[in-house]
This record gives sequence, structure tokens and C-alpha cells, in this order.
Amino acid sequence: MNYSIIGTKIREVRKAIGLTQGELADGICTQALISRMEKGDIYPSATSLYQISTKLGVDVNYFFEIGMTPRLDYIQEVERQLRKLRIKHQYIEMMEMVKNEENNPLFKDNANAQLLCWHKGIYQFEVIKDQDTAFDLLQKAFQLTADSKKAFSEREMEILLTLGAFHFSNENYQKSLCYYSEVKTALSTGDWLQDKSIKTRLLYNIARVHTRLGDYEESIQYCKKAIKWIIKEEHMYGFAQLHYHLGYNFELKGEYEEALPYFEKAATFFEIQNNLEFVRFIRGKIEQLRIEAGKTSSQKKSTSH
Repeated sequence: MNYSIIGTKIREVRKAIGLTQGELADGICTQALISRMEKGDIYPSATSLYQISTKLGVDVNYFFEIGMTPRLDYIQEVERQLRKLRIKHQYIEMMEMVKNEENNPLFKDNANAQLLCWHKGIYQFEVIKDQDTAFDLLQKAFQLTADSKKAFSEREMEILLTLGAFHFSNENYQKSLCYYSEVKTALSTGDWLQDKSIKTRLLYNIARVHTRLGDYEESIQYCKKAIKWIIKEEHMYGFAQLHYHLGYNFELKGEYEEALPYFEKAATFFEIQNNLEFVRFIRGKIEQLRIEAGKTSSQKKSTSH
């Protein structure tokens, strides 16, 4: 066994979830020992490696070359499929997949059980409409791996985003902002995300809350931050929705001329995505706003005379 590989994997996972060497070492060993492990100068004892894997949220076998890779690939594939079904709102199929994996020994440890528990909560909220059970499951899922001594994992942030979105649906906007604020604080330490869409979704969801509260300027600023982030990271997730929401804010402010370019861009991006139903909706809105903009312009001219 090449033990330097273990150190490399420790460093990769640690950086992926945003922990410093000191934070990883806390309660386990010294920061200097973590540094030496990562460099391959020494290898951790079985006890230390187990503690490190627990804090990093991975199975201890992940650090060994033989035996774990196929299982990790399987878990990652389950997660990918659940995400796909979640995004498409195919909640029945999503829950069937969860049930299929509940008795799988690979999903008995906290990190993998969390994945299933999170999606069960989504199903309860969206399909069964049992909100109490849904919120209990989401809180349980979060607590399975939450630790005040470590940074949030990306999945923990996603669970918080889900909680925020569900409170938003219930028009509990301040509670929604509390959850979004937790994620925002977690991200303030650096842009280390593997899934860049988490930050996009956070900014967009905060913008939606501010729109509902009538804070249109605040919402506009969050939309613009999200677009800047998307351009910086060179991914297009959320580009159409953000342009639409910018236009919507200007529409609510009665600034129709300012709204039109954003709706035009949104329509173009949704057309690229082949979301033709929403394209038709936006095109209809654009025609209405052009009429309103024309009326506003005429009123201004008559007033000036």
C-alpha cells in the first residue's frame, strides 16, 4: 500500500468541504500531524483514520484503493439519480428509489442515510402534504452529520436550502431567510464549492424572498450577484430564471422600460432550454409591458407639455 495516497485523499476531501488542517485536527491530533499525513510523511493510526473519516463525512474505507471504489461509485450514482428526479419534480419515482435503497447496507451509515432521509422529507412535503413529518425528517437528516466543529458539507447546505424553500412556500419569509442566512454564512469563508449551483440557488432564493417582502431593490442586487457568480464560474444554471426575476422586480416597481430587456433575455435563454411553454408566457408578458411602457411614455410627454 502506498500510504501517501491516503494523505492525498484526506487533503482532497478536507479542501472539498472547506476545512482547514487545524479544524480537521481538532479533537483528533495536532495540525502538524495532519500536515505530515497529507504530505505522506506518516500514515495515521486506525483510530485516527476513523476519526478523520467521520469528521470528513466519508467511509473509512474510502481512503484505501481496493474494495471501496465500486461502492462509492454506486452511492454517487444513486445521489445523481435522486438529484435528477428531484429537479424534474418526479417525486413518486424519487421515493421509489429511496425505498429500494433503505435496506441496502451501504446506506446505513449517517452520511448515506442522510441522503435518503432528506429525500423522504421532500416527498412528505410535496406529495403527502404532511408538513410536520416533512420538517421533522429534514431536521433529522441535517442533524445526522451536522457538527459545530466542522464546516457545512454541500449536502447539509442543500438540506438547509430545502428547509428555506419549504418555509417560503408557506409564506414564512423570515424563517426562510434564517435558513438561507446559515448557508450564506457557510459560503462566506470561500468559493470552494464543487457544485457551483448551490450558491446560485441561494442568491436566487434570497432574491425571491425579498421580492415577496416588497424589497425590490434588495432582490435586484441579489439577482445581479448571482449572475456575476454564474459568469465567473462559467456555468449557465439559473441564468434564465435570474433574468426573468430581474424583469419581474422592475415590472413590480412600474419601471417597464427597464424590465423589458431582462424579459427578452429570459425568453431567449428559456428558448435555448426548449422550455417553450414559459417562452410563450414571457412573450405575452413582453407585449403587455410594451403597451404599458408606451402609456407611461405618453403620460410623461403630456405632463411635460
